Amino acid sequence: MARYTTSSMRALGLDVGQKTIGVAISDELGLAAHPVETIQRQGTDHDVATVIALLASREASAVVAGIPYELSGREGHRAKRVRVYLDALRLALPAGVELHEEDERFTTAAAQRVLLSGDVSRARRKEVIDKQAAAVILQGWLDRRRRSE
Repeated sequence: MARYTTSSMRALGLDVGQKTIGVAISDELGLAAHPVETIQRQGTDHDVATVIALLASREASAVVAGIPYELSGREGHRAKRVRVYLDALRLALPAGVELHEEDERFTTAAAQRVLLSGDVSRARRKEVIDKQAAAVILQGWLDRRRRSE
């Protein structure tokens, strides 16, 4: 079983969609986010258990999940669906693991730009866009956290 310590700087980033969950992880210093995998959704309980297992295997002490606000800043139906998942995840998190929410407006577009600049093929972009979006969400949170320290 993995130990969760407050000195650990690793965070897991999530881009929660209807069909998939993109996952990213920060480095040990909490400076950079890296895409990890895309989880195919199989129901809330299974999806929560999968993320809890990733937290343990990656020894992460925080989860940063994107909330898909509307352009107006309001929470629409997509954000409400994500909150259902996050409420279940919050109940299952081990002691000492924090859940942070991050505005994910425009993250998919930013992830697309990263992949296009890397000359990633259209087919490959479709495969990796969710985990790249999770990395964009997590990187935004890491950068803001570092600036506020």
